[in-house]
Amino acid sequence: MAREPNQRGGNRRDENPEFQDRLVAINRVSKTVKGGKRFGFAALVVVGDQKGRVGFGKGKAKEVPEAIRKATEQAKRQMIRVQLREGRTLHHDMEGRHGAGKVVMRSAPQGSGIIAGGPMRAVFEMLGIQDVVAKSIGSSNPYNMIRATMDGLKKESSPRSVAQRRGKKVADILPKRDDAPVADVAAEAEEA
Repeated sequence: MAREPNQRGGNRRDENPEFQDRLVAINRVSKTVKGGKRFGFAALVVVGDQKGRVGFGKGKAKEVPEAIRKATEQAKRQMIRVQLREGRTLHHDMEGRHGAGKVVMRSAPQGSGIIAGGPMRAVFEMLGIQDVVAKSIGSSNPYNMIRATMDGLKKESSPRSVAQRRGKKVADILPKRDDAPVADVAAEAEEA
């Protein structure tokens, strides 16, 4: 007999099919006991919808698939939303820190691609960023790199949110384009 989906969430398995996950690191640890060694696994997973939401989680278990499942569930619970410019890059340059890990992220012109190291690249791909330049300074530990990246992404603010917070218009927040000097040069050329 097929199981009927319940009213609130449907089948638990197909609850969030729009999310994709990426396994970043898997670590085998052993505990020495009287009869030998017991092995366990720790997994680090990044989950995102590639439309501006991303989260990471870690899970530990005796078997790899169970550790990955636990990490994925934790990542889905800890998701953050990041506002992207044109749906492809960051609004502004930023830094993120966690412990000894420091990352620098910069917006990039279209066609640049994702220029970033391993764990950071996974975060950007799951977030849906297409163009970004990033550098990890300090710790190369994947846990610290991802936490530093998430710290930086939490600082991201769009011109719309800044304008709303300051009670101004978006046009007042964005830098002015200097079209005036070109017009002055043209006027001087006509006078001469």
